[in-house]
Amino acid sequence: MSEEYVILVDGNDNPIGSEEKVKCHLPNGKLHRAFTALLFDDKGRLVLTRRAKEKMLWPEDWDGTVASHPREGETYTSSAERRMPEELGVSCKMDYLMKFEYHVPYKDIGSENEICGTLIGIVDKSTKFQIVEEEIDQIKWLSANELLSEIKNNPKIYCPWMLIALKFLDKSEKKMFEKHKDILSLWINPELQKELQKAIKVHLSEDKWRLVE
Repeated sequence: MSEEYVILVDGNDNPIGSEEKVKCHLPNGKLHRAFTALLFDDKGRLVLTRRAKEKMLWPEDWDGTVASHPREGETYTSSAERRMPEELGVSCKMDYLMKFEYHVPYKDIGSENEICGTLIGIVDKSTKFQIVEEEIDQIKWLSANELLSEIKNNPKIYCPWMLIALKFLDKSEKKMFEKHKDILSLWINPELQKELQKAIKVHLSEDKWRLVE
């Protein structure tokens, strides 16, 4: 099996080369491009996935719907649309919301050092997902209020990039925010935003994550 490569970027998300995926996730990992994709139903419930126990970083923690890396020649949107059926067995049209940079270590094993695009997709609540072994162990639907309760009690089991993506939903591109306003407005209420901020601090300090304009 050939080694997977990711796109190296500068602080403005300009591509500057490529590197093996594993090397970019070592403790002093190189800044590279990634994405997190969030699937909602029409009631605003979010599909969360628990990372497989085989994962090097954050195994068995809860993530957004799908997180991965664009390949050379792909956009954030096209990479998310490619990856969705590979991890969950479903196809979905995705829309780009915004992107952010963050750098967070995982124990003494490795780190995430990424500029991460955030995508949104809408699926029917009856959608049947397929769990892909070594990628995902479990799937669940959560409302904004349910996630609020969970991160108050145990923020450590939620991946930091998912928390940051949700925290920045109000910074989404205007056109896409308006398109998905009915759903996104459920996730930008002040109480949830406050708890997301606190949960992120459990994982990394404030100077280690930022919105990328």
